[in-house]
Amino acid sequence: MISSLYKALTRRIFKLAYKVYEKKLWNEIKGGPIPAHVGLILDGNRRWARKIGLNHALGHEAGFEKLKEVLRWCWELGVKTVTIYAFSTENFRRSKDEVEHLMKLAERGFKEVLANEDIHKNKVQVRAIGRVDLLPDFVKKAIEEAEAATKSYDRHRLNVAIAYGGRAEIVDAAKRIAYEVQEGKLKPDEIDEEVFEQRLYTSGDPDPDLIIRTSGEERLSGFLLWQSAYSELCFLDVYWPDIRKIDLWRAIRTYQRRQRRFGL
Repeated sequence: MISSLYKALTRRIFKLAYKVYEKKLWNEIKGGPIPAHVGLILDGNRRWARKIGLNHALGHEAGFEKLKEVLRWCWELGVKTVTIYAFSTENFRRSKDEVEHLMKLAERGFKEVLANEDIHKNKVQVRAIGRVDLLPDFVKKAIEEAEAATKSYDRHRLNVAIAYGGRAEIVDAAKRIAYEVQEGKLKPDEIDEEVFEQRLYTSGDPDPDLIIRTSGEERLSGFLLWQSAYSELCFLDVYWPDIRKIDLWRAIRTYQRRQRRFGL
C-alpha cells in the first residue's frame, strides 16, 4: 500500500516538475529566432526496440508515430521547412524483411498525407527527395499521390529523404550539369555554386539552419552533405521514439545561443 502511494506521489511530482521545466524552457525560446529549415535524422528505432525487448518492426512503428508528433511541434514553432532522413540508399542493404517493412511503412505514411488534418490545416507541401526510381512501384504511387495532393500548399514544406544519400545527390547534380553542358544548354564557365544548388534534390529550399540527430550518434551519415556546410548541429542522447517536446525545444535553445558567422 505504502509502496503504491509512494510511486503515485513520485509520478505526480515528476509530472509537475516536467510542466514547470517545460514552461521555463518555452519562456526562454519563444522570443528568439526560430530556424526556417530543420533537418531531422531519425535514429535509434531499432536500439529502442531492443532495449525494451521488442523486434525492430515495432521500433520502426513507434518511430513512425513519433514523427507525426514532432512535425506538429515544428509547425507550432513556426518552422517553415522540415527535411527528414527516412531511408538511405545504404539502408537497402538491411535484411529483406526489414526493408519490406520499411517500404510498407513509407507507403502508409505517404497515403496518410491525403487525410492528415495537420498537413492540410498547416498547408504543408510534401515531396520525396532521393533516388525515388529505386523504390517499389507501390511506394512511388503513394508518393505521387501525396505530392499531387499538396503541390499547391506554400506555408510549410516537408521533404522526405527516401532512397537518399548525400554523395548520390551530389553525383546526380553533377551528372545533370554534365548532360546540360553536353547538350549545349550550359557553358562550363557558367557553373558556380548557385547553378550546382539548383540541380540538387532540395532545389528551391534554403539550407538547413539546424540539423538534429537522435540516439547519441554524432555524425551526419551522408545527410544533406552539400546543404549542411553552415548548419548548426545538435546531437541528442535519446532514441528517436523517446524524443520529447522539451528535447526539441532544448535543441532550439542551443541553436539560439550559437553565434552563426557563416565563415566571416
